[in-house]
Amino acid sequence: MSNYVVAMEAAWLVRDVEESDDAIGVAVSEAGRRLNDQDLDYVEVEAGVTGCPACGEPLDAAFLAAETALVGLMLELTVFNADSEEHASRIAKSEVGGALRDVPLEVIEVVEEPEDGE
Repeated sequence: MSNYVVAMEAAWLVRDVEESDDAIGVAVSEAGRRLNDQDLDYVEVEAGVTGCPACGEPLDAAFLAAETALVGLMLELTVFNADSEEHASRIAKSEVGGALRDVPLEVIEVVEEPEDGE
């Protein structure tokens, strides 16, 4: 059994905001609060990044229209003693999904941590 770092992307809806920076702050704060309420304070939450379709430069993953924003969040956690990458993905989605009900989640990367002896 190995330990895996699992990175997921979440789509967070924020209402009544006028700027994307405000939307990102609200999304990160709300997600962190909901995770902490479920004793999942080991999940790291940060604003997601997407590439500009024209130039490829990284941009904050937030789209704002009619004072409503869709914010992409990155969530990362370590899953201990999983059988495989797929098993670690299922564990991570189950843990985080239980706290963030009705929030779309997608596993985007699973990396096996090296063993201590290596």
